[in-house]
Parts: sequence; C-alpha cells; structure tokens
Amino acid sequence: MGLLKKYFKQSATYKIFKGASETFYDFVDTLGQITQNGLHVLKCLLKLQIDRKELIYQCSRFGVSSLPITLTIVGMTSVIVASQVALEMVKQGGGNFIGMMMSILIIREVAVIMSGFAIISMIGSSLASEIATMRVTEQIDAIKVLKVDPIQYLFVPRILSGIFMMPFVTILAATVGIIAGAVTSDLFAGLSYRAYFDSAWIGIYMKDLWVSLLKAVFFGGTIALISCSCGYFASGGAKGVGLATTKAVVWSFVSIVIWDMIFAIAFFF
Repeated sequence: MGLLKKYFKQSATYKIFKGASETFYDFVDTLGQITQNGLHVLKCLLKLQIDRKELIYQCSRFGVSSLPITLTIVGMTSVIVASQVALEMVKQGGGNFIGMMMSILIIREVAVIMSGFAIISMIGSSLASEIATMRVTEQIDAIKVLKVDPIQYLFVPRILSGIFMMPFVTILAATVGIIAGAVTSDLFAGLSYRAYFDSAWIGIYMKDLWVSLLKAVFFGGTIALISCSCGYFASGGAKGVGLATTKAVVWSFVSIVIWDMIFAIAFFF
C-alpha cells in the first residue's frame, strides 16, 4: 500500500491535482485577505480615521506620477485604432462617423482600461513592493508595537488616492485619446477636424461619461486595495517581495477586466 502511494505521488495525475488544489487554495485565501482588508478600510473611513497629509502625498503619487505613461499609452492606442479604421471608413462613405466611433470607444473603454493597466504597472506594483518590503523587514510589526493600526496608516490613504485620482487621470487620458484620433484621422484619411469633432460631439452622451468615471472610481480603489493587500501578507524575504508584487499585478489586471465586464452588462446591455 505504501509503495502504491509512493508511485501515485510521483504520477502526473497527482502533480496536476496538487497544483490545481494549491492554486485554488491560494485564490480563496487571497480573496479572503483582500475582502477582510477592504472591510477594515471601510470601518476606518466610516470613523473618518484619515491621515490628510499622507493622503495628499499619495494623491500626488497616484495621479501626477502616473500621467506621462498613462497619456502615452492611451494616445498611442488611439493613434493605432484611428490609423486602422479611418481610411477604410472614408473609403466606404462613413467618414462622418469616425469621430463618433472613436469618442465612444475611447470614453467607454480605451481611456479607463489603458489608464488602469498603466497605473497597475507603475503605481500598483510600487505599492505592493513597498508594503511587502515593510512586512519582510518587520516594519509593520514595529508599527503594531507602537499601537498604530497598520491598515489605517498604510491602506486608507492609498485606497482613497486611487478612488479620488483615477477619474481625473481617465478624463485627461480620454481628452488626449480623442485629440490623437482627430490628428491621425486627418493625416491618414484627410478627414477635417471639424467633421471629426462634430461627429464626436453627436456621439458622446452624459451616460457614457458618468459610467466611465464610476468605472474609474472602482478601478482605482480596487487596484490600490489589491496591491496593498498582496504586499501586506508577503513573507519570505526578497523572494516574497517579488512574489507579492507579481500577485498584485496579476490580480489587479484580472479584477479590472471583471469590473469592466460587470459595468458593460449592467449599463450597456
């Protein structure tokens, strides 16, 4: 029996089952940790336990520091999309709809999604590695010894900065994206700026703007919460910091895609 058990543990079936079970356990454990921290943050917010000075610093970090890469990504994405479709639409007699199509695409999806991806890559990974380093170097334990709530001290300003600043980043990104689409349409298809912006003005509805801003609020808060949580529960020295940062980036990417699907179903189906 023991020999059979030994051979079974060396089989591919056992290794696949073990890997799948460990992945599922890690998923449930991480989801539980994020939910627990989110509830703790909500409790601190209801009690108005907010460090205003730290909040201002994190807002500057979240909003200003991420702008160059965010605007670059959104602008280049708009250029790519416009260069692919503008000339073909003009050939098919649909030039008057290019601005409408680009504005809807950018406001509903491109600006907020690409901004989220850029912020995850630059800010989310930074938050996770920063807090993970504090964990493995026992700085968080020192904070607890001083009778300071680490969730209130570390999480609340970062999550609020994500909630507050993500909509502003999205607005700037959408503006740059629409302008980049206009320039590209003029260069590639000869579409006048007036025709482009007249079409864009007709195609933009307040619902699209409000849904995009609401989506940005959820994206910003989720990215900050996941990044901080993954860093907070890091362990194992330098390797643990790397794993926590990787987990934060992966979870953040997946979460904003899920949020985007939920918003699409709730508001546009």
